[in-house]
Amino acid sequence: MIKVKNPGLQTTVQDYGRIGYYDVGMPPSGAMDKYSYTVGNLLVGNDENAASLEITYMGPTLEFQQDAFIAVTGGEIPPKINGEAVPMWETHSIKAGDELSFDFVKKGARVYLAVAGGVDVPVIMDSRSTYTLCGVGGMEGRALQAGDELKIGNDKKQEVKEGTSLPEEYRLDFSGDNEIRVILGLCSYRLTEESKKRFFEREWSVTTEANRVGYRFKGERLHFVEREQPFGAGSNASNVVDLGYPIGSIQVPDGVEPIALLNDAVTGGGYVTICTIISTDLDKMAQVKTNEKVRFVSVDIEEALQARKEYRDTVEKVRQFVAQ
Repeated sequence: MIKVKNPGLQTTVQDYGRIGYYDVGMPPSGAMDKYSYTVGNLLVGNDENAASLEITYMGPTLEFQQDAFIAVTGGEIPPKINGEAVPMWETHSIKAGDELSFDFVKKGARVYLAVAGGVDVPVIMDSRSTYTLCGVGGMEGRALQAGDELKIGNDKKQEVKEGTSLPEEYRLDFSGDNEIRVILGLCSYRLTEESKKRFFEREWSVTTEANRVGYRFKGERLHFVEREQPFGAGSNASNVVDLGYPIGSIQVPDGVEPIALLNDAVTGGGYVTICTIISTDLDKMAQVKTNEKVRFVSVDIEEALQARKEYRDTVEKVRQFVAQ
C-alpha cells in the first residue's frame, strides 16, 4: 500500500491507454510520454501495460507501507527517499515506512513513477488510466488527493536487480530545440499557401492552456482560402463539416492560437485540422512546458514510419539490457 501525504500539482494513475473506444467518443488517456512510462515499467520488471503514476511539474510525497521496487523516469526531477536524493532512470528498493518525495521539475514537464507490480486500481474499459474530464478510471476518476491509499498490484513479470541503471544513450535528452514532426493534413488544403509556409517557419509559444487535453500555441494569425461554407459547417472559415480528430492533430480555431489535441481530447468536431504530430513525437510534446517555444517540422509518412521503427528498436534494446 502507498499512502499519499501530498498529491503534488497533478498526479494521476495512467497505463498505456484505453485503446479501442475512440469510435464511441472515449479518448485513450494513458501516459502522455509513452517512452518514459514504458522504460519505467521495464526497470521494475513489470508488464509493459502496468499502471504507473504520471507526475506533472511538481511531485507528490508518498509513504510506502510495504517493501517495493521503484523507478522514476521522464522529465528531470530530483526524487528523494527519506530526504536523500536518488538517481532517476534506475531501479531502487524502498522499505515499509520510507517516504518518497520530489521537488519541482527542472527539465521537461512530466515524470513517471513505476512500482513493481503496478498500481492496482479498477480496470474500466480495458484500462486503469485516469480520464478526469469524465471521472473515469484511476483513483475515482480524478487526480490524487492527500489521504488516498494506492494498492500495489501483481503486474510483475520478472526480477530486476536493485541499482539497474539505464545507460545515458537510452535516457531522454532535454538539451535540444523543441522540434515536433508532423504530417500535413487532414484539412491543410483550407490554409492559404502563405499561411502553410508561415506555420512551419515560425516558432510557437506554449500558452498557459497546456494540459492532457491539449496544448494551445501563440504566434500569428493563419489565413484560410476563401470559399462558400458547405452545408453543415459553421460560418467561420476555420469550420468544416464534423470529422474525427486523430491524437496529435492540430486545429486552428478562427485562424489563431493553434491547438494540439492530446490524450484526453475530444474525438471529433468541426474545426480545421491542418496536420498531425507523429506518434513518436507525442512523447516529446508531452515534455514541453508552458512558455517554451515549439517549431513544427513537416515530414512524410515514410519518415514517420522510420521514426516509429527506431523508437521500437530502442525500446527493445532497453528490454534486452534490463533482462541481462
